[in-house]
Amino acid sequence: MKFALACWGSRGDVEPPAAVGRELQRRGHDVCIAVPPFLVGLAEAAGLSAVAWGSDLMALIQAQHRFRNCLFGSPWRIQELIRLRREISELNAQCQEEMTRTLTPLADGADLLITVHNFEGLAANVAEYHDIPLAALHLFLVRANGQFLPFLPAPLGNSAMTVYRWLSWRMSKKVDDAQRRQLGLAEATGPWSRRIIDRGSLEIQAYDEVLFPGLAAEWAKFDGHRPFVGTLTLGLAGDADDEVASWIAAGTPPIFFGFGSFCVESPADTLTMIDAACAQLGERALVCADENDFSSVPHGEHVKVVGTMNHGAVFPACRAVVHRGSVGITAAGLRAGVPTLILWKLAQQLVWGVQVKRLKMGTARRLSATTEKSLIADLRTILAPQYVARAREIATQMTRPAESVATAADLVENFARLKHVG
Repeated sequence: MKFALACWGSRGDVEPPAAVGRELQRRGHDVCIAVPPFLVGLAEAAGLSAVAWGSDLMALIQAQHRFRNCLFGSPWRIQELIRLRREISELNAQCQEEMTRTLTPLADGADLLITVHNFEGLAANVAEYHDIPLAALHLFLVRANGQFLPFLPAPLGNSAMTVYRWLSWRMSKKVDDAQRRQLGLAEATGPWSRRIIDRGSLEIQAYDEVLFPGLAAEWAKFDGHRPFVGTLTLGLAGDADDEVASWIAAGTPPIFFGFGSFCVESPADTLTMIDAACAQLGERALVCADENDFSSVPHGEHVKVVGTMNHGAVFPACRAVVHRGSVGITAAGLRAGVPTLILWKLAQQLVWGVQVKRLKMGTARRLSATTEKSLIADLRTILAPQYVARAREIATQMTRPAESVATAADLVENFARLKHVG
């Protein structure tokens, strides 16, 4: 069978579908994946045939982040929300036409088109144009539900998400309609999320059911079209894996600190804060620099600074993990059975922080509000025996990486066969 994959965003958005694509290719299928230009190398490192699509990635991501932060932080600023949403729509329009031109021939003749939440509507329109089935990988809660906003009664939370999704579509309807005209499709009369459901698409929840108690029961009405598979990862080795393993073995288990693809405001102040906090607690610190430059910042011998690493391999040897709360790194910490501190910057990262606190195996704080004093207090909290025990308990309920990928591949294979026969 032929599978076309379309994913756009940062590495955290691209790695899950790439992991599924690699497994499908291993099973003998024809697989091609469309990714942002700067992530073509990642897809090729996974052994996939990759096509570059989309442009101006960071401008759009930053605009989306500003909108979400305003929505969740100060929703009463209606004019600012309208302005930010208009900015997103304009950036969307600039790349939608080019992305459609790239994806349309890529999906021609495919048995299934697989996409993620970013530009999900665009992929859905292309699938409709070719009259082929669609499978969406949802890396976090995307569809309306009563679990996403735990501070609201479930029916009210569901309604709030439904209204938000409808408003988001209304604000981007011109862009949606322009693409549909480009493809020769009729003008849409409802949000793409509704159209995806109406077409009977497969919506794989690429995170673990245990993270959102009650969600599976709420979605049972979709008759297996929203299965949970666990977080998907390629498990690629990092540049510093051997170096990190040697350093860990030479002393006590460290606390991991990492900030992913986002740069901290002041690398010097951040590393100095980590150094001082761990020194006071008598802990070692393993700091993953990622996109941050810590090379010129002095630090104590109890602090080790490295580049990229395989989180899944390193985390089981750590006492705790401290990070920004992205999907992949959060799951790696949960799977490792170590307590978590999420220092969030964006609204979607706060979602994972809320769940970590809700599960009583960690805590969360806004990164900009973090000080040496608060960091020491938060680390003392998560290193307490009850948090360590709870983290180990949650780990037993997490799906292993290989199982997650295999289950996702089974699902899309079976779905493509069923639709092809039908």
